[in-house]
Amino acid sequence: MKRILFTIALSLTLTLSFAQGAIDALRFSTTTFNGDARYMGMSGAFGALGANTSVMSTNPAGLGLYQRSDFSISTSFVDTKVESTYNSSFASDSRFNFSFNNLAVVFSNDYLNIRPSGYWKNFQVGIGFNQIKNFNNRTLIRGNNTSNSIADMYAEIAEGIHWEDIENDLSGNYAFDLNPAWWSFMFSQDGTATSSFVGHDPAGGVLQTKLIESWGYLNEFSLAFSASYADRIYIGASLGMPVLNFHQRVTYQEDALESTISTDAYRTALVQDYLDTEGLGVNLKLGMIYRPNDMFRFGFALHTPTYYPGLNDQWSKVITTEWDIHETSQNSSPLGNFAYDLSTPMRLIGSVAFIIGKFGLISADYEYVDYSTAKFSASGYSFIDENSEIKNFYTNTTNIRLGTEWRVMNFAVRGGFAYYGSPFADNGNDASIKSYSLGTGYKERNFYMDLAWVYSDKTEDQYLYGFGAVATNAASSNTMISNFTFTVGFRF
Repeated sequence: MKRILFTIALSLTLTLSFAQGAIDALRFSTTTFNGDARYMGMSGAFGALGANTSVMSTNPAGLGLYQRSDFSISTSFVDTKVESTYNSSFASDSRFNFSFNNLAVVFSNDYLNIRPSGYWKNFQVGIGFNQIKNFNNRTLIRGNNTSNSIADMYAEIAEGIHWEDIENDLSGNYAFDLNPAWWSFMFSQDGTATSSFVGHDPAGGVLQTKLIESWGYLNEFSLAFSASYADRIYIGASLGMPVLNFHQRVTYQEDALESTISTDAYRTALVQDYLDTEGLGVNLKLGMIYRPNDMFRFGFALHTPTYYPGLNDQWSKVITTEWDIHETSQNSSPLGNFAYDLSTPMRLIGSVAFIIGKFGLISADYEYVDYSTAKFSASGYSFIDENSEIKNFYTNTTNIRLGTEWRVMNFAVRGGFAYYGSPFADNGNDASIKSYSLGTGYKERNFYMDLAWVYSDKTEDQYLYGFGAVATNAASSNTMISNFTFTVGFRF
């Protein structure tokens, strides 16, 4: 029961209204590895390796291993498929997209006109663009429900509220859920009671369909600096400026299962929710790599919380009901708009790499993140309840990335594995991610090109709606992502 109530609470922002909540903090805090094809082919296990433009977003000290300047550009083809099972019914949907996901240049001593002094051997400056997260996704959930409906949920929410307060509220607490549901006649007074309600769902049950569509990106622009001391210690810092652009449309529909229904019950109900979130953030990444000899390297990186000052949300709801008396009722909420601040968790990364001459290497990253430390704030609103949900629902987790590369002359083959632990506390849900990667590359003195394939898999429970005693059974969803990344680079 605790698991059910926990996951329902996180689902409410998809059903009731798009106010800022714990699920939003998690959405913008969870990231996996993303970068150029060499980085992707080794599952992002580059914390102790360096000499790769993508490390500006992980361990900027890795730029210190560059001996020459470097420029690279990467593109990705991403195919996302989601399969779900709800009340023994199976459904699936998919989405395909193309993007430029990495563009970076690193300047070494020669181009910076810096002369090494003493034990300080190399200095680098990096400028990069990296797509940290891709929000493109489609999730379809579909199945019969003879126990309750979304109309019952609205009646449950309204319990104890005077019907006139609901009916007349066009811009306040009820304007984004109860008021449009009331005027679409999804629920009404229970007899003559002024504060007790009943839903107008079909008595024989409904076919429920929920389609969650999202698109957008989390892109980060980086300015990085690095230096090497005696070719043994490498230090670096990166100023990150993430650009957040997220859009979501949730379409929920109910259709009567029986061909004959009463005249006071709707035949079809359609609830459409829209959310747009945009904003800019800032963070700082500090890193170090220690190379005691030519075989071993050890890395450490600290990522400060990403601070988003003035994230802006816009949201709205449209509810439509169709009746057997040849009538259609439709009502919309106003357009909600709210600006707020978000601070995501800090990250700690420890890394080790084993170098086998010029033939191969094995590397590993261990990352610690505490998702319960994410926090909302805003002028004029405390976010006490929302921040309390974050602390109660989420926990700390560890992420592991493993990678290997082997070379024969100018050619290389790569592989990797990554595991991202579940952010949910008390086993409330799973949502852990497993990724498997393969890659290959070709390199000459001044030119290289790489190709990588990454397959990621995540299973989690979702709920169509829920409030109080009215809730649906869990829908189990499995998200499978295939990412093909191609990189072209030049050394100069």
